[in-house]
Amino acid sequence: MKDVSTAVPLKLETIAHIVGWSLLGTILVGVLGALTVGQGIDINLSADVIVTAQNMLEAETQLRAKAYIALLVFALQVVISAGLFMLLRSIGQLLAAWSLIVSLGAALLVLMSAVFNLNAAELAGDIAYAELADEELRLLLTGLQATSDYTSFHLGLILSSISMVGFAYLFLRSGMIPKLIAGWGIFAFSFMAAAVVARDFIPIIGHSTVTASFMISNLIALVAMGSYLAIKGVRSV
Repeated sequence: MKDVSTAVPLKLETIAHIVGWSLLGTILVGVLGALTVGQGIDINLSADVIVTAQNMLEAETQLRAKAYIALLVFALQVVISAGLFMLLRSIGQLLAAWSLIVSLGAALLVLMSAVFNLNAAELAGDIAYAELADEELRLLLTGLQATSDYTSFHLGLILSSISMVGFAYLFLRSGMIPKLIAGWGIFAFSFMAAAVVARDFIPIIGHSTVTASFMISNLIALVAMGSYLAIKGVRSV
């Protein structure tokens, strides 16, 4: 049994476990969503907006499911953001608050993704749109929803990565989690944010090998941080 005089306060320990399981849950929900309801209708998994839009017009139920999955991810991200702020505000209140605001901005973009998918579901399933517009116009409107989903996802990815750099730095500074995990997080989240921005200007960075490298490094960082917080909690500081 821990000595209550030196142990981490139970409140912080509980928050750490909640944040850890929420991080792991977000990863699991995202992967399962991409492998199931996202197949063929997720523009982030395909570079062909025309084919994706055509598939979306035949996938009302999938689009609604994808939207509700995005709502779940939004809720988990809010929990993660608030929890990390509560854990780390005593280490650096200004940076923790800034990271919280940026992280909540990223969560709102996930919420916008749900809106775009519900819009597309309406275009696909409501007979009124078939009467108001011909097939080409409906395809264009659906393509715009797909493009909006794409841009909101990538802007959210950038903001989320930037906020996690701030949180990881505070973890490194505090020693609340192993420095290897915190240090890798700083590298991986910085790499992710910089690469996503840079590939809009430097085409070679969009190559599948480069994309895989920053996605994998980011996944390792999230799994490592989430697993440690979920299982071990945080160290006393």
